[in-house]
Amino acid sequence: MASALAAKMGFNSLMRKQARNFNVRICTMESDMEFSCEVLDQEVPKEEPITLHFLAKFYPENAEEELVQDITQHLFFLQVKRKILEEEIHCPPEASVLLASYAVHAKYGDYDPNVHKPGFLAEEELLPKRVINLYQMTAEMWEERITACYAEHRGRTRDEAEMEYLKIAQDLDMYGVNYFLIRNKKGTDLLLGVDALGLHIYEPDNRLTPKCSFPWNEIRNISYSDKEFTIKPLDKKTNVFKFNSSRLRVNKLILQLCIGNHDLFMRRRRVDSLEVQQMKAQAREERARKQVERQRLQREKQLREEAERARDELERRLIQLQDEAHMANEALLRSEQTADLLAEKAQIAEEEAKLLAQKAAEAETEMQRIKVTAIRGQEERRLMEQKMLEAEMLALKMAEESERRAKEADQLKQDLQEAKESERRAKHKLLEITSRSPGLPSDSMPPDLSFSRENLSFDFKDTDMKRLSMEIEKEKVEYMEKSKHLQEQLNELKTEIESLKLKERETPLDIIHNQNTEQGTSKHSNFKKVSTSSVACIVDT
Repeated sequence: MASALAAKMGFNSLMRKQARNFNVRICTMESDMEFSCEVLDQEVPKEEPITLHFLAKFYPENAEEELVQDITQHLFFLQVKRKILEEEIHCPPEASVLLASYAVHAKYGDYDPNVHKPGFLAEEELLPKRVINLYQMTAEMWEERITACYAEHRGRTRDEAEMEYLKIAQDLDMYGVNYFLIRNKKGTDLLLGVDALGLHIYEPDNRLTPKCSFPWNEIRNISYSDKEFTIKPLDKKTNVFKFNSSRLRVNKLILQLCIGNHDLFMRRRRVDSLEVQQMKAQAREERARKQVERQRLQREKQLREEAERARDELERRLIQLQDEAHMANEALLRSEQTADLLAEKAQIAEEEAKLLAQKAAEAETEMQRIKVTAIRGQEERRLMEQKMLEAEMLALKMAEESERRAKEADQLKQDLQEAKESERRAKHKLLEITSRSPGLPSDSMPPDLSFSRENLSFDFKDTDMKRLSMEIEKEKVEYMEKSKHLQEQLNELKTEIESLKLKERETPLDIIHNQNTEQGTSKHSNFKKVSTSSVACIVDT
């Protein structure tokens, strides 16, 4: 796979037998080194087809300065990216997200929200599994974080994104370090790290922080004898460091790495060779040309985007004007319809106004009639109240007259009783006299008697008593007729004003009066009862 910096080659058994030497040529800006080895001498798996990965053996200290050609930069970027994803190079989570954003930019170019919609990174391998498992975050959440960083890289080219990726990666602790298991003289297991800066000794469980380091410029000699490896510092006072490796082949590989890295270390600190200078000049020219081309393309892209925006704006404006024209037409139609409706409503309103005016006139007439009726009712009520007042006054007068006549009748009754009593006494006296004067005949007595004594004076005539009784009876009949007429008049008035009566305003006396009226009880009947009782009492006594 080219994207994974892997070239797959298949060898059948016949090619394996015919293979002799396989030469690998590695070119960097500092060196042009050739390594020759036999493929059959390597630890190649005994399987078909054989997969060989061609990788950079020596890592640059400064990728921006040392990786001159774009193809070299791209292949090295793929190699470092693969080692980070496979966790051969430890990378912190925050750096992993940032590196992933540059890797996305190197593949897709500038971020475009219309093209790079959510889910476009679902099939991409961008983060180490260790980082993914370290947090309780879904794939969508990781994609959101990476896309947020990716959007900030707008304006960079894909080569620049790859270089930014390498510039961050070269500062990682395990970048470019080859680890080998060794033992010191005491038999303690250690790790030897070889990189572009020197040799480092690590604890087996800590590949990030070395216990001690030997820079290349401080190492005088490196050698091995069988499985024993010796490092002699430049300072002779410093003790020689010796360690044992597991196999002789490992010592050979360590020595090759040491020689190559040391040579590159020293060359980087000297003046560049003519070939390297020419390569750098060509690279600068190529970069300048690409920059000019990129600027031209950027201007064209900008002009095209502006033209597209202007076109979109014109199209939007045209659509807007069309919509406005359509809306105006619809508004005009609605206005016409509204005008027709308003005309109809105006006609209806005019007719309703006429009807309302007619009803208002009728209501006014009715109100006047009601006012007149109310005034008439008030006048009638006033007249009724006046009649009632007159009737009450008349009743009061009749009651007074009745009382006076009753008193006179009582007086006359009393006089009648006295006259009867006098008549009785007179008869008794007359009987006494006649019994004492037997010589006088009874028929010789005159019809009129005159009797006088020192204690008795009486003048009594039957004709006067009869006349008096007739007058009394006549007055009683007249009084009863007047009382009946008055009672009818009162009942008539009561019937007329009964509809105007307010029950809630009746006083206790009004209620008692109504009860007496329903029972047929009146003042005269009560008086008559009281008089009869009084006469009975007098007769009894």
